[in-house]
Amino acid sequence: MSSIGKLMKQAQRMQQQIEQIQAGLAARTVEATSGGGVVKVIAKCDGSLAAIKIDPQAVNPADTELLQDLVLTAANNALAQAKEISNQEMGKATQGFSLPGM
Repeated sequence: MSSIGKLMKQAQRMQQQIEQIQAGLAARTVEATSGGGVVKVIAKCDGSLAAIKIDPQAVNPADTELLQDLVLTAANNALAQAKEISNQEMGKATQGFSLPGM
């Protein structure tokens, strides 16, 4: 088999693996909290947010800036965890794939 044929087969296998990984990442979630747990964010490993939960006791109309900061912190932490998992899983699919001349 020519090297182009081998490369094409390898690329097809990698594409199938990537599609399987992406489907799994869309179903996988991570959770992050801030403010001692008063704000909880659940993110999917495909990079989207699934839920934001706020303890009613954390809602103080006089101090919305604190609540906004807590939500932002928890969301960024959850998305960072999700991105790390996604990068690890995608790295597994592309590991060993070599393009000639690169």
